[in-house]
Amino acid sequence: MGSVLGVINLINEKPFLKELTQHRCMASVPFAGRYRLIDFTLSNFINASITKVAVFTKDKYRSVMDHLGSGKEWDLDRRNGGLFILPPIHPDERLKGDLEHFHDHLEFFQRSHADTVVISPGLHVSKIDYNEVIAQHKAEQADITVVYKDYQGDPVEKPVYHTCSIDDKGTVTDIQLYTYPMPGEAVCLETFVISKDLLIELITKCVENGEYDLIKDAVKANLHSLRVKSYKFTGEMPFIHSVDSFHSGNMEFLKPEIVRSYFYETWDLYTKVKHEAPAYYGASSRTSYSLIANGCEIEGVVENSIIFRGVKIHPGAVVKNSIIMQKGEIGPGAYIENVIMDKQARIKENATVVGGLQPVVIKKEEII
Repeated sequence: MGSVLGVINLINEKPFLKELTQHRCMASVPFAGRYRLIDFTLSNFINASITKVAVFTKDKYRSVMDHLGSGKEWDLDRRNGGLFILPPIHPDERLKGDLEHFHDHLEFFQRSHADTVVISPGLHVSKIDYNEVIAQHKAEQADITVVYKDYQGDPVEKPVYHTCSIDDKGTVTDIQLYTYPMPGEAVCLETFVISKDLLIELITKCVENGEYDLIKDAVKANLHSLRVKSYKFTGEMPFIHSVDSFHSGNMEFLKPEIVRSYFYETWDLYTKVKHEAPAYYGASSRTSYSLIANGCEIEGVVENSIIFRGVKIHPGAVVKNSIIMQKGEIGPGAYIENVIMDKQARIKENATVVGGLQPVVIKKEEII
């Protein structure tokens, strides 16, 4: 298959998770009880034997650097290849686009021995088989392969998705930027396969022309001059574009078929290892239809919820339809429902917090 370089592009992240991305980039937002969003893309790369991975960060990247460390958990702490975290060279200057960031690190691409590059964002909760994508890319002799998925989910609140027009031969004929996709429309997953030499050529040419957007200026602008093919991803993937869709995407992991698909089929998911004791359930505890991580102390009632590591739920407390992130604490007699609680937040004794149509978000370390 040749040598492949994986690129996780965090430059185009949007702040639609509000309080959850106040102090972190979206790729490092906790998900499904023990993971971060970026874990899924990294695990997909490792499954495809992509062992040189560059993470292009923009801002608020301290948490993602802390999470990734040396890349040991993803087998990326190695002499040949490995993990490279590439922040902006001029952090005080406003970045004009991802191509400018790529151009600032052009030598990184030039020195790589890879002949193929896979570019993906760090927020897709999915198991994409990049081996299959790359094989199709080469079989069709494509210049660029665009990975897309038919839209599934509620109407979007803001135009954050790019939709694709694809002919009956699988060629991408147009990309509509920032749209409100309808169910069944082809949404570009901002995931591309491209040869390294062509990527370097496009980066150089675009930046020389004052063009800095990968999708608009390198892909969309060249649809009729390059052979741009499509790959349809049909696997499970929640579309996360708001606090509400983030909540519902997490809640999907309470379904046995989703748990089986992500955790027991195809390949493993990897994340930063934290050695903690098993969860403790007190005599007064009662849990149902929930995902509870290790290190928790459960003495209250938990229903239809996702509880991350090290959470304490005191006697008499009730947690329903909620996401409680690491080291959160629910005081005695408290009642919370339809809530997303960030790390180390605390609900006081006998307090009540109930979300409406959209979940209530409690910020990191906040006390209510």
